[in-house]
Amino acid sequence: QVDVAAMVRLFGYVDVTDTGFIVAVLSIAFNPLFWNVVARWEHKTRALSQVFGSPRAACYCLGAVILVLNCVRSHCFTEAMKSQPKLEGWDCHWTYYSGLAISAVGTLFVVSSFLALGFTGTFLGDYFGILMEEKVTSFPFSVLDNPMYWGSTAIYLGWSLMHASPAGLLLTAVVAISYTIAVLYEGPFTEEIYRQKQKGVK
Repeated sequence: QVDVAAMVRLFGYVDVTDTGFIVAVLSIAFNPLFWNVVARWEHKTRALSQVFGSPRAACYCLGAVILVLNCVRSHCFTEAMKSQPKLEGWDCHWTYYSGLAISAVGTLFVVSSFLALGFTGTFLGDYFGILMEEKVTSFPFSVLDNPMYWGSTAIYLGWSLMHASPAGLLLTAVVAISYTIAVLYEGPFTEEIYRQKQKGVK
């Protein structure tokens, strides 16, 4: 059971009206919205493929933009944490190294997911018509679904613990919510793309 009183005390440290915090929330919410809207637009119109000369070049361009946006998000996240108070009881070695371990696990999931999918597999290549031969089931996909998303969430969680930051924890919850919505939005659409591929093969 969730200790509501403890949660209230924890987030009492967070000024949600702070400009930096609001910017961080907006950057977190914007990223998956952006790449889903652009990818679906590309899937429907093939406009980016026409502009860049090929689906692969267009996918690489979108991937580069997503990487830049993720760097901006991480910067906003960090600045929001720095501008808010730390939780003194958590500002200790145990919490720091726990956060470091969680971040390391998250990094493992993110990197191994990228290696398993490749650049185009990671950055929505299927929306550009760059389809994989078969579903990836090796690690980390053998451990959990959407390891890139949850690995990224774990990195933010660990980063927040390392900084003993209630604001970071709240922003991590926003990251988790945004990814959950993205998965609900992306999953069925991607499955339909591959279903159409199988029909074409038959």
